Amino acid sequence: MRIAVAGGGPGGLFFATMIRRLDPAAEVTLFERNRADDTFGFGVVFSDRTLAGIHEADPVLREALDEHGRHWDDIEVRLKGERVRCGGNGMAAIVRRTLLALLQDRARHLGADLRFSTEVTLDDLTGYDLVVAADGTGSQIRDRLGFGSEVETAGAKFIWFGTDHLFDGLTFLHERGPHGVFAVHGYPISDKASTFIVETDEASWRRAGLDAFDVTQPPGPSDLVSKAYLEELFAGQIDGKRLLTNNSRWGSFRTRRTKRWHTLTPRPVVLLGDAAHTAHFSVGSGTKMAMEDAVALARALSEHGGDLPAALEAYESAAQPSVRQIQDAARPSLSWWEHFGRYYDAFEPRQFAYHFLSRSITDARLARRAPEFTQASLHRWVEIHGAEPLRTPFESGGWQAASRLVDVVTDAGGTPAAVDDLPLSAIPAQEAWGLLVDAPDSEAELPELYARLADLVATGERPVLVAVAGGTPLTRTLVCEQARLRHRLPTLMIEPALDHDRAHTIVLSGRADLVGVAA
Repeated sequence: MRIAVAGGGPGGLFFATMIRRLDPAAEVTLFERNRADDTFGFGVVFSDRTLAGIHEADPVLREALDEHGRHWDDIEVRLKGERVRCGGNGMAAIVRRTLLALLQDRARHLGADLRFSTEVTLDDLTGYDLVVAADGTGSQIRDRLGFGSEVETAGAKFIWFGTDHLFDGLTFLHERGPHGVFAVHGYPISDKASTFIVETDEASWRRAGLDAFDVTQPPGPSDLVSKAYLEELFAGQIDGKRLLTNNSRWGSFRTRRTKRWHTLTPRPVVLLGDAAHTAHFSVGSGTKMAMEDAVALARALSEHGGDLPAALEAYESAAQPSVRQIQDAARPSLSWWEHFGRYYDAFEPRQFAYHFLSRSITDARLARRAPEFTQASLHRWVEIHGAEPLRTPFESGGWQAASRLVDVVTDAGGTPAAVDDLPLSAIPAQEAWGLLVDAPDSEAELPELYARLADLVATGERPVLVAVAGGTPLTRTLVCEQARLRHRLPTLMIEPALDHDRAHTIVLSGRADLVGVAA
């Protein structure tokens, strides 16, 4: 089989390595438009828990991380002059250029033909039995064939730098400057440099005057105005060290989902890595996902011999479930980064860190990784409230609940009608009442609901609590937080079933004041 790979990133290179290992008769030619030593970005990070499959397939990544990478176990969250640490998060990172060089050497050693400074289109790749489009999120081959990807663009802004300040491990910095709150994902990638990714909301970005750089110009120049601004803002966090640029410019993260990853017409083409899917960098590495795709595709081709249609179907069946799982976890994580300024203002450091680290998982899973951290978070709650979260009494507007886990009475149609003796209604009542809000299934519908809630508050109506039902776990959470943190209204999150672990996490993190289940 003659295979053309478009794209010389980690995914394309690792696929070339894997297919030559599993099928030495395969002829593999890889085309990369940049030079062999060109790279954009600084480092890539991998979680210890996610690398087993890649290491089993080929030792090149494990050897690269062992010899050239940096490893750590703790995550540190810094804000308001405090540092909160959470263990049990084993990770390793490596300079991207170093990783690419090692992957290039490995692919060449196994007989792949690597051609750099060579940009190709689909028309240039006639005569190959299979074209592997590993040409990134801006894939021209994917767009040419109309794979029908769905793309969601985040509201938050991010920019990628390096720094000659060396972090101990994965470190999250938060600073409120004169124009808003800015946050950093920082982690070491060598004994000389760290990655330094900055995020903020669009309003803060514009107030700071960081929107003037022309991001439509060809790759290369970096936004030096933003570099100077952020060096000053975070000077105390990085000991006055420099920020390092490499095509550093602001963008908005784009989550890509593609239902079908291959086509047989007009010729066999298959997508790999960012060309098929993306997930926000706060939950995992796009590099890791692309390398896992490479393993799955090479194995499917090897196992199905010359039956290309069966091989490509097997590839999708093997690789897509893991990608969907990561993307499902990435959505609430990305949402957290779109709202972190609100959390910075609302929470003290310990609860802020707990809210952050539980954004995609519950307390029980977090406790398996970091029991000392979860116990310290629980101890802090008990110090303040005198009881564990779900056993803490609650009072609002004269209405009282003995604990934070309450029964919700429904009417004959199943609609929440009351909590104990407190009526729930979608419209204001004369006596004490709880505002019943139906969360939407789509985040796109949230702005309209937020506007209605703001209009109600503007009239002076103050419900005893806002009860939020329906929707998805994420939209229920976002509506509760809008009411609780934006309008200072007590909130009740109504869940479809009793889950003590999730209820505990909701209350301890400050996502809602109470959790209810239909009785």
